[in-house]
Amino acid sequence: MIGNTLILIAAALPLMGSPGPATISLASLGAAFGFWNALPYLMGIILGTIVVLAIIATGVTGVMSSEAWLLVVLRIAAVAYILYLAWKIATAPVGQAPTGAGGRSGVVIGSFLPGLGLAVANPKAYAAIGAVYAGYSITPEHLLLDTFLKFIALAFMAAVVNTAWLVFGSTFSRFLEDPSVGRAINIAFAIMLVLSVGVALLLG
Repeated sequence: MIGNTLILIAAALPLMGSPGPATISLASLGAAFGFWNALPYLMGIILGTIVVLAIIATGVTGVMSSEAWLLVVLRIAAVAYILYLAWKIATAPVGQAPTGAGGRSGVVIGSFLPGLGLAVANPKAYAAIGAVYAGYSITPEHLLLDTFLKFIALAFMAAVVNTAWLVFGSTFSRFLEDPSVGRAINIAFAIMLVLSVGVALLLG
């Protein structure tokens, strides 16, 4: 069982951890505004990813497919928020020392509900989690236990991977004290964020 769990995690890591709208947005927020200001957004992304996992595990994806308009609405809202987020990141103040534990004074930008909505509407999440969930088993002889263990393992992976992306982005925040470097970093992350959404829409 332990061996199968490690195989599942090894397969999930490149799929769930590769760049996409959620992970790039986390890194971008971390770079522009610091870890603590983006923490509510991280919680939303993690919970939203777990919701996607639950949808796949329970087979609700078939029901959602019959209500395609709902996913369309969610994706439109997610894209609109990502574009807004990219703009805020690109124009975020630079040349200021981070306050507290990495946040910038007076900045509250990454909130819980947009993170939750983006994760639920993210086509990459359904593709990555669906591929791992369908392709690997931990206890194939016990279906219910297998479902439960895969759910726990992938939920753990969602928390670890998304937190790692936020921490990665936050490491850039110390460079933002140099205005020219800070502006370049913010714009680069904003561009990557918009590109990640475009790729996700094309593939989704």
